Amino acid sequence: MTDTTDDIAEEISFQSFEDDCKMLGNLLLEVLQREVGAQMREKVDRYRTLSQSACSMRLAGIEDMAELLEKQLASDISNMSLEEALTLARAFSHYLNLMGIAEVHHRVRRQKNVASLSKSCDDIFYQLLQRGVSPDQLYETVCKQEVEIVLTAHPTQINRRTLQYKHIKLSLLLDLKDRPDLTTEERDMVIEDMVREITSIWQTDELRRHKPTPVDEASAGLNIVEQSLWKAVPHYLRRVSNALKKHTGKPLPLKCTPIRFGSWMGGDRDGNPNVTAKVTKDVSLLSRWMTIDLYIREVDSLKFELSMNRCSDSLSKLAHEILEQESASEDRHSWDHQCYSRNQVKQQAAALPTQLPARADQPSCTECNVGHSHYPRIEIPRTGLLNQQDGPESPRSPMAKSPSQNSLRNASLIAKRKMFAESQVGRSSFQKLLEPKPTKRSAIAPYRIVLGNIKDKLMKTRRRLELLLEDLPCDFNLSEYYDTSDELIEPLMTCHDSLQSCGSGILADGRLADLIRRVATFGMVLMKLDLRQESGRHAETLDAITKYLDMGTYSEWDEEKKLEFLTRELKGKRPLVSPSMEASDVLAVELLQKDARLAVSGEIGKPCPGGTLRVVPLFETVKDLRGAGSVIRKLLSIDWYREHIIKNHNGHQEVMVGYSDSGKDAGRFTAAWELYKAQEDVVAACNEYDIKVTLFHGRGGSIGRGGGPTYLAIQSQPPGSVMGTLRSTEQGEMVQAKFGLPQIAVRQLEIYTTAVLLATLRPPHPPREQKWRNLMEEISKISCQNYRSVVYENPEFLTYFQEATPQAELGFLNIGSRPTRRKSSTGIGHLRAIPWVFAWTQTRFVLPAWLGVGPGLRGVCEKGHTEDLKAMYKEWPFFQSTIDLIEMVLGKADVPISKHYDEVLVSNSRRHLGDELRMELLATEKLVLVVSGHEKLSANNRILRRLIESRLAYLNPMNLLQVEVLKRLRTDDDNKQLRDALLITINGIAAGMRNTG
Repeated sequence: MTDTTDDIAEEISFQSFEDDCKMLGNLLLEVLQREVGAQMREKVDRYRTLSQSACSMRLAGIEDMAELLEKQLASDISNMSLEEALTLARAFSHYLNLMGIAEVHHRVRRQKNVASLSKSCDDIFYQLLQRGVSPDQLYETVCKQEVEIVLTAHPTQINRRTLQYKHIKLSLLLDLKDRPDLTTEERDMVIEDMVREITSIWQTDELRRHKPTPVDEASAGLNIVEQSLWKAVPHYLRRVSNALKKHTGKPLPLKCTPIRFGSWMGGDRDGNPNVTAKVTKDVSLLSRWMTIDLYIREVDSLKFELSMNRCSDSLSKLAHEILEQESASEDRHSWDHQCYSRNQVKQQAAALPTQLPARADQPSCTECNVGHSHYPRIEIPRTGLLNQQDGPESPRSPMAKSPSQNSLRNASLIAKRKMFAESQVGRSSFQKLLEPKPTKRSAIAPYRIVLGNIKDKLMKTRRRLELLLEDLPCDFNLSEYYDTSDELIEPLMTCHDSLQSCGSGILADGRLADLIRRVATFGMVLMKLDLRQESGRHAETLDAITKYLDMGTYSEWDEEKKLEFLTRELKGKRPLVSPSMEASDVLAVELLQKDARLAVSGEIGKPCPGGTLRVVPLFETVKDLRGAGSVIRKLLSIDWYREHIIKNHNGHQEVMVGYSDSGKDAGRFTAAWELYKAQEDVVAACNEYDIKVTLFHGRGGSIGRGGGPTYLAIQSQPPGSVMGTLRSTEQGEMVQAKFGLPQIAVRQLEIYTTAVLLATLRPPHPPREQKWRNLMEEISKISCQNYRSVVYENPEFLTYFQEATPQAELGFLNIGSRPTRRKSSTGIGHLRAIPWVFAWTQTRFVLPAWLGVGPGLRGVCEKGHTEDLKAMYKEWPFFQSTIDLIEMVLGKADVPISKHYDEVLVSNSRRHLGDELRMELLATEKLVLVVSGHEKLSANNRILRRLIESRLAYLNPMNLLQVEVLKRLRTDDDNKQLRDALLITINGIAAGMRNTG
């Protein structure tokens, strides 16, 4: 599978990278000696040396000696005690993770040391101007760009969040160690901190003991935003703005943001019964709560920074209006205070929630680092309402603490004082001690008055969300809290304009501009929440309705009758009484949405607030993809639907294409070609009706599920399919890998922007002639037939798959809230794509990404089209991308390792299947090299090849150990220690392969 860092494959210094790997490895051995003893430490080092020797022999072409050493290693492992096996698995797993940390660190360091990065805004803007794009066209295209990155909770993140944070801390320490101004003593202290961190990692359980809930998964996504994207977005937008100003003379407007974020976490119901309406509501409110909490912190910092008095007339007027409102408000509070009684205190206290988000009632200054350490401090996400099941604990909110147990009398007194302090009156009284009286505030900086008012309103907004989360009464007036991002941006822009008009542009374009850009990007929700549901569930709902109305069974009607019924109901003004394959699937959702809005309107006595939700059809199986264009044409031919799109969605249709199921359905090559054609057809359909289209790419992390380098993927789309807009999923371990560190996140966001810009202004070339398309059809047809004959038509294959891989045991990993199968069937058809790819990745066979490709290429080469394929590779970006990704996968496959799984785990009667598949793998490698013209695999990506080779000494023993543990576990399946050992090997192999599913 593809490495998680292939998007930023700039050159790295292998000497310094290897030095850091060696240092981290030695520190781990030092920890092992202390934790498990010198004897076990020596064994771990011996197995590493033996494995390294075998790898060196194999790379040098001395196959016999390599095989001999590998057999010796396998024999030693098979004779290990369970306790020794567990220690070895943990040691090698942690080392592979340490190598990954070092690799990311050196990629980041490379970015810092290079004057101009490839694929950067500066680089691509310059290229486009040189190729004839005018500065005005460049500026307008960037400003209008709409890219949305959608984070999903697909269960492919193997590491616990606790360990992810510890890995981040190690990365920061590596960065600190590189500072040239450190003294020898300071550098030694950094090394000591690394030893402490590695010790902490070793002593931490690396396995999840419980399945995460959908809310836990959503919390993980929110924490990525808080820890990384919140810092990365302003940096990224500054980079875009500076490059625009350099090349066009105009900066990026403050309220313009080319990239926004979405989420499926808490909204993806497809095959996941754990995602309920309450879960979706809670996740939505949590996302809003975190957004407001982050804004409060930023406004606090701005209040300290903007201490000046000079301002514009408009800001001065706004500040005086705020003072007058506060004065009137304090007069009312004074009267309320005189009428206050103990009963009222008790009533208000009873209405308070039993649990608030951690630090919800504390000022942001409590976050300050008072330890005076010169080391960088990693901020660890808090728990509280986020209810993180897995991660560092944070202090409980004071409101959730038990009162003192010294005496009932003291407890009662403390409780009463606390109730009063937390009441509105108590808070107002305490605030008077901190703030000057209104008569003395005329000299206070006007910016602080305005920002103080913004903070007050934000705190009320946060409080309102807390009450909604607790299902408690919430009677805030609309004027007391922020409902839209425009309401928040308006006073911030007033401050910005004031600073600019007073000659303080340098201040305006600092922290204040960053906050405005954050509001423009994240809005009031941080990430827009998508709701995904299988279309059959909507049909079941309409069945119930039509049966109740004595109209028959909706799902049994033909397509024309469904469309006639749905269109008639959608045009009507009355409500109905008490994945997408057809146009009716979309209209069914529109009808149910209309009915729900009418029901809400009836309850509240006024029109339902908010606009109508977009309904996005998803085409994923090969059959669905082939009919995608026809479905969109049918929809747009319906007058009601077309007018609805124009009126309610600004003439904009969104269509999602899925990569996972199509790959499992027909093989990677056929899926890639069907996706290409489907996009062409959907774009053509929308153009026929003058409707703008955004394609939503449901990509997985691995190549078998449509993954791969972002830049390469966008640049190989059909011409016209990326016209300034794009949505794409980032799933599982890819979220952490691409956005876990701010420096990496900035680079990824920039790559999205420049790739979409290039695809818009200089689209990739289409196939040069019809003959190329015909050849693709022929390759695809042969490839699909071969793939399906092996996977679906061979009666022995399912059993072989279950024997040769740890697929059955993957469910014990507890890495996702959803089941591994959509239905209870044991066949491959209902197995989700993630465990299908995950299992083959573990055995290093990576079968889903290459099976069928060889016969397809062989079929056209035997007919004399080899030179045509070479020309297609050189001139057609889509074909080149497809071949390159397959070549990358083949570079990670390992024939001897996969053979070892078969020899130990597979029944004698089925081993011939593995032998035949391995012969096909080797044949596919040769054919791919013929087409690409490379001498050996990954010849065009030597960095990746060398990185893979550097991991083998630790990865190979993990596979041998996994085989041994699987063999023992399958005769003793209740042994929890064996199961733990297996799961640790799965973690380690995933770290070494840099992918799961």
